[in-house]
Amino acid sequence: MAILRRKKRDFEQDPFTDLLFNSLLAFTLLFIITIMFLNPPAKTGIIDPKAEFIITVKWEDNSPSDIDTWVEDPKGQVVWYRIPEVGLLHLDRDDRGLDNDRILVDGNEIINPLNQEVVTIRGVVPGQYIVNVHYYDTKEKRQVNVEVRVVRVNPKLEVVYYDTLTMEEKGEEQTAIRFTIDEDGNITNKNTLFKSLVKGEK
Repeated sequence: MAILRRKKRDFEQDPFTDLLFNSLLAFTLLFIITIMFLNPPAKTGIIDPKAEFIITVKWEDNSPSDIDTWVEDPKGQVVWYRIPEVGLLHLDRDDRGLDNDRILVDGNEIINPLNQEVVTIRGVVPGQYIVNVHYYDTKEKRQVNVEVRVVRVNPKLEVVYYDTLTMEEKGEEQTAIRFTIDEDGNITNKNTLFKSLVKGEK
């Protein structure tokens, strides 16, 4: 009986067992730290959409007029306010003049004066792209000057197109720019030949 007790006490004080246990604890701790670094917490308030091209349509600040952006891709798919995402085209914001410019912050109403719509092309598909602007609605019944800019983001920042169009009246549609992307990603065949993209919205 004394021999059994002695062996049990010797086993409890065995340094190899302590070393093995401590090694297991260290391995578990390192594993937990690794998992934490593999899944970092999401940073709030940061938007980083991938874009190859950014199309910006802007008109007078504080204007109640509603200008819409329509973009057609090489497959004939069209992005607009009722279809804000199609293929690689994304309408990031449908600006309706003053109608959707009111923001509540801590119970206070703040008005964003900027009138701007943005369409991103989040990949390169060879073919022709068409960018149209449409004078959807007005409360002032006067002409609106609309700035249209097409910027290529990758591999370096390049302004593909920039101009100011004059929209005379409600219902008017203009083709701001047509451009073609070739197989190598080069921009060719830039022109303003009109093609209507607006369907039943005039």
